[in-house]
Amino acid sequence: MKTVANVIVALVALIHIYIVYLEMFLWTTPKGQKAFGITADFAQQSKALAANQGLYNGFLAAGLIWGLIKGDAAGYEIKLFFLACVLVAGLYGAATATKKILYIQALPALLGIAALLLA
Repeated sequence: MKTVANVIVALVALIHIYIVYLEMFLWTTPKGQKAFGITADFAQQSKALAANQGLYNGFLAAGLIWGLIKGDAAGYEIKLFFLACVLVAGLYGAATATKKILYIQALPALLGIAALLLA
């Protein structure tokens, strides 16, 4: 079960690395606009905010990767903490932005937490 938990943690980290890429580098492109359901005008006006948001998602990914690398009891606690942060961010995003965040962020984090607790 520990391997399953680590795979889920790694997948959540990869999701967040992709979100970083979308928010920091693709925000004003058609692909970024489609991913977030925004107009070109809004994307242009909000690109600094999106890059900042992307940076925070990068911190979440870095924390999860740190937990994976650490590997011991401290790594377990690090992974649990950062998955909880992702879960809270996902729940807030689903409540305030779009329900799809519930499935993209919150659900994978919840699965990771469950797998860690069962490992």
